[in-house]
Amino acid sequence: MSAQPHVALRIDSVSVRSGDRARLAGVSLDIAEGEVVGLFGPNGSGKSTLLGVISGELVPTSGEVALAGTPIYGMDPLTRARTRAVLGQDNPSIFSFQVREVVAWGRHCWRGRPEATDDESIISESMAAFDVTALADRVLTQLSGGERARVHLARVAAQRAPVLLLDEADSHLDLVGRAHVDALVNSHQARGGTCIVISHDLPRLATVADRIVLLAGGTVLASGTPAEVFTARQIAQAYGVGEPEAQRLLTGQIT
Repeated sequence: MSAQPHVALRIDSVSVRSGDRARLAGVSLDIAEGEVVGLFGPNGSGKSTLLGVISGELVPTSGEVALAGTPIYGMDPLTRARTRAVLGQDNPSIFSFQVREVVAWGRHCWRGRPEATDDESIISESMAAFDVTALADRVLTQLSGGERARVHLARVAAQRAPVLLLDEADSHLDLVGRAHVDALVNSHQARGGTCIVISHDLPRLATVADRIVLLAGGTVLASGTPAEVFTARQIAQAYGVGEPEAQRLLTGQIT
């Protein structure tokens, strides 16, 4: 019998309220080391709220989140940064930093630790992986949107945190940019890392994710393989549409 994978991330009865509105209501999930989980659901379903709680940037009204068995809210900022990396759809690009400086931000949390001895090689490797080596001395604000996106992908890759959180990081990217996001997910998993991906792109989630978590109204409506979750009945329930319309969303997307 094969050993069960270790739990990288435990979400226990997490609720978030804003006034009278429940943004999350009693969400519980265990995510294993090396697992890629896709978060999917309509706007306002709680996806970004849940990712904010997991990252430690949003404190829940009730419940706990533990990374590798340690409650994230008890971690100091540097420990938290060494434990999880976050990439959203909007990233800082207003200051005149050179590309290599921006990628090096990913290594700041490792300063003074043995891992810092590999900083230069990791920075160079990450820049090469996302094809920004030739841009090393360019100023970030002078780059195209796609080039800036690749720089931030390289930054997050250089961070080498075991848990990677992507909040619609593909939303403003073309097909090539989305392929770079998928490459980041694949390389992270290949190193044994855990990844949570929010995206509205069902075909890509079905390709990169081991498991899909479907959220609706701040709760988990379904959790399972892409084929188990991406069904007309469940999509119709989550989005409040008829099954024929839900089926049209799914046609040709799940084999």
